Amino acid sequence: MTMTSACRDIETQPAANAAPRRKWSIAEAEALFEIPFMDLVFRAQQVHRETFDANAVQRSTLLSIKTGGCSEDCSYCSQSARYKTGLDRQQLMAVADVVEKAKAAKAKGSSRFCMGAAWKGPKEREMETVLAMVREVKALGMETCVTLGMLKGDQAQQLKEAGLDYYNHNVDTAPEYYDKVITTHTLADRLDTLDQVRTAGINVCSGGIIGMGEGRSGRAGLLVQLANMDRPPESVPINNLVAIPGTPLADAEKLDPFEFVRTIAAARIMMPSSFVRLSAGREQMSDEMQALCFMAGANSIFYGERLLTTDNPEADRDEKLFARLGLHAI
Repeated sequence: MTMTSACRDIETQPAANAAPRRKWSIAEAEALFEIPFMDLVFRAQQVHRETFDANAVQRSTLLSIKTGGCSEDCSYCSQSARYKTGLDRQQLMAVADVVEKAKAAKAKGSSRFCMGAAWKGPKEREMETVLAMVREVKALGMETCVTLGMLKGDQAQQLKEAGLDYYNHNVDTAPEYYDKVITTHTLADRLDTLDQVRTAGINVCSGGIIGMGEGRSGRAGLLVQLANMDRPPESVPINNLVAIPGTPLADAEKLDPFEFVRTIAAARIMMPSSFVRLSAGREQMSDEMQALCFMAGANSIFYGERLLTTDNPEADRDEKLFARLGLHAI
C-alpha cells in the first residue's frame, strides 16, 4: 500500500531524538495508523523506552462501589437503567467492605485502587462516604482513583483534600462520533469535569473505548483529543469494547486485534509520558496479543477477576504471563 505524504513525513522523523509533539492533527494521527505494523510498533517501543522501563507494568484494581441504575444512555454500558442487561442494582458499598477489597488487591500486587460508581454525578450525601473510602485506601499506602461521573461545586477539591491521586473520566470517543454513542450529556460536560479535576491538582485518568464502529478516523480523533489537552492525561485507559447483550452496541463488529495494537502504539507515540493502560476487553485477548500491546507501549493493566461488571483475567494468569515475558510490577 502506498503511504500518504503525511505518513512518510512522520516515519522519517528520528524517533529516538525527536521532542514530544505539542499538537497533533487528525491527518498526522491517521498517518500513524498507516505505517507498516512492524515499523509502527518498533517506533512506539523506542518512544516508550525514552521515558519508561520497558519491562515494568503498573497494576491497578477496579472495584464497582455502586452498581447499576445509572440514568445516562451510554450505548456500551451494562449499568444504564435504560437497557435490560440482566444486571442487578447494588447500593453504595460500606467503607469497611471497600477497605477489605483494597487490602486484598494490595496483597496480590496492585499499587493503585480504583473505585467506580454508576452515577451521572455524586450527591453530597454520597460524597461523604466516598471521601471516607479515599482516606482509608490512601492510608493503606496505595494510590487512589475514583470515577464518579460529572463533578460540580467543590467536589473535586474535597476529593483532593481526602488524598485522591487520580480521577477517571473518559472522553470515550472522537468528538465527531460522540453523539452516536451518548446523548444524555455532551462531551463539553465531560471536559468541564476534567478541568475541575486539573484545577484541584488531581492527576487525570482519561481515555476511551474503541470498536464502537468509529473507524480509524474516530480512533485518530480520540487520541488527538487526549494528546492535545493542555496537559495530556497522566493515565490513558484504552478499552476494547465488550459487547454487552441488551445494550445498543451488543452486535458491534469485533475489532481486528492488530488494529487495537496499532491504537496502543499510536497512543504511546502521541503521549510519550502517559501511562497507557489495557483496560476493558483484556479477558478476550490472547497472551500473544497482550505481549504485542506491551511491546507497543502499554505499561498499565487492570488486575483482578472483575472490572466493574465484566470479567477480567484472573491474577494467576497475569502472574504467569508476567513471568513468561520477564515483566515486573511497578
